[in-house]
Amino acid sequence: MKTYYHFVRIVLLTATLSILLPERSVYSWGFYGHKRINRMAVFTLPPEMIGFYKQHIEFITNHAVDPDSRRNMVEGEAARHYIDIDHYGPHAFDSVPVFWKQAVLKYTEDTLRAYGIIPWQIEKHYYKLLEAFKEENLDLILHYSADLGHYVADAHVPLHTTENYNGQLTNQKGIHGFWESRIPELKAEGYDYFVGRASYIESPIKAAWRVVKDSHSAVDSVLGFEAALNQQVSPDQKYSYETRGSTMVRVYSETYTTRFDHMIEGQVERRMRAAIHMVGSIWYTAWVNAGQPDLAKLGQKQVSDSLNREPVNTGSTPSQNTVGKGHED
Repeated sequence: MKTYYHFVRIVLLTATLSILLPERSVYSWGFYGHKRINRMAVFTLPPEMIGFYKQHIEFITNHAVDPDSRRNMVEGEAARHYIDIDHYGPHAFDSVPVFWKQAVLKYTEDTLRAYGIIPWQIEKHYYKLLEAFKEENLDLILHYSADLGHYVADAHVPLHTTENYNGQLTNQKGIHGFWESRIPELKAEGYDYFVGRASYIESPIKAAWRVVKDSHSAVDSVLGFEAALNQQVSPDQKYSYETRGSTMVRVYSETYTTRFDHMIEGQVERRMRAAIHMVGSIWYTAWVNAGQPDLAKLGQKQVSDSLNREPVNTGSTPSQNTVGKGHED
C-alpha cells in the first residue's frame, strides 16, 4: 500500500507539469480552477476507485464546469453555487438550521433560494451519487461526480458566502474574479496539489457546513487586505494590459496580484487544496455507503454519446429569469 501511494504521489507531482493539467484558461474559478480541482481529486482515491476515475479523468475534468454552463439556462441553478450566510445575521451559523427541512420551516424555501443553498445542494448531489453507485449506472456516476466536485469547490470560495460577493458594497468591485481567476492564473502552476488520501465523511451535510463556515471566516481578510493594498498603490500600479486573442484587456497587474497573495498568505492555494481533498472524500464516502460496488466492471462499459455532448437533464426547465439574485460578477 505504501508503494502504491508513493507511486500516486510521483504521478500527481508530475501531473502539475504535464498533460494531466487542463489547458490554461482566462476564465474564473468556474473553469480553470474547477477543472483542476476535479482532476486532482482523482488522485486522492483508494486503489478500488482510482482506476475507474483515471479511466474517465477527461470526462471528470471537462464536465467540472457543467453547472456554470447551466446557470443561465436552468431555473434555480444560480442559487446552488453560493450562500449569503451573512444575510441571516452575525450569529447565522448558530441560527440557520443545518438540515434543509428545518431551514425551510424557519425561513421558507423562497427565502433560502434567494440567498443561496450550496450546503444543501452538496448533500443533495451526494445522495444522487450514492444512488448512482448502488445502481452501478456509469453515466450517472460520472455526471454526479463531476457536478458534486463543482459545488464542493464553490463552497470553498470565501466570496461565495457573503452578500458582498464582488465587493460591490465596499467599492471593491471586481474582487470576486480577482480572487477566483487572476490569482490562480498567475500562481497555480506553483501550487502543491498532493493533499493525501481521501477520508470517510461521517455526515456530508455537516461537512458542507464546516466548509462554508471556514470559507466565510476568510471573507474579512479577503476584503480587508485588498482595501489596505488599494491605499498603498495607484491605479496604474494595480492594473496592466494583456493581449487575449485579438483583444487588449485590462487585468490586475502581476505585482499587485503577488502582493495581495502574500498578504493573504497563500489563501487561494489553501482553499484549492482543501477543495481537492473534500471532493475526493465525498466521492469516496458515497462509494463506501453504496456498498463499495466493483467499479472495475463498469470500466468495460462506454459512456453514452448524449452524456459526452451535453449535461444530463436535471429535471428543471429554462426560464426567462433564471439567474435570480445571485452572484454575477
